[in-house]
Amino acid sequence: MTAPDIVARRIGTERQPVAIVDHFHPDPEALRDFAVAARFEPALRQYPGVRATLPRDYFQAVRPALSQVVAHVFGHAGGIALLDASFSVVTTPADRLSVEQRIPHFDAVDPDRIALVHYLGGEGSGGTAFYRHRATGFETIDAARVSTYLDAVRAEMRNAPPPPAYIQQSTAQFEQVSAADARCNRAVVYRSALLHSGLIPPDLALNGDPARGRLTVTAFLSLT
Repeated sequence: MTAPDIVARRIGTERQPVAIVDHFHPDPEALRDFAVAARFEPALRQYPGVRATLPRDYFQAVRPALSQVVAHVFGHAGGIALLDASFSVVTTPADRLSVEQRIPHFDAVDPDRIALVHYLGGEGSGGTAFYRHRATGFETIDAARVSTYLDAVRAEMRNAPPPPAYIQQSTAQFEQVSAADARCNRAVVYRSALLHSGLIPPDLALNGDPARGRLTVTAFLSLT
């Protein structure tokens, strides 16, 4: 077993922390085998694909690495509570994406909410990117900003909706400020309030089979 390798970044003009953790899980092959045998169902909310239940011991296995990230990258001395987590595989073709799925998004406005993406596929499956909204200058969306941001984006989408594609780089509305490449057993951990999007390469086969598709664990946590 290889010890987790944690790299911390401060991204954008707001200098928000992002952690990139290689060797995140002690047995990624067993985790992949579990996913291959799992039952996947259509995801709720805006996730463009399917999801399945994790093994019960997943967070016990990754808690040592997560505890280091929370303490040393986010400066939090308290605990971590799990809100939601699952295996996820992107399956929605570009021409079937909603407008909301074609642009960066945020998951929560609470600064104590943390998001995690754990990559279980190989290289070449994209990654995670972070953005600044050009019109407002916002990189994170909190309770004080959310109305201003949503009003601005809705007006932009009415006037110039994005093309039917997964966002890859900077656009007229959003500037990409940082990105982390996918790598097997790499996790990316960041505040849920950050504007972000999965990087889905245009030539990636959107296969719902977890043995062949873009398999990740996606999780939402709360700092307590």
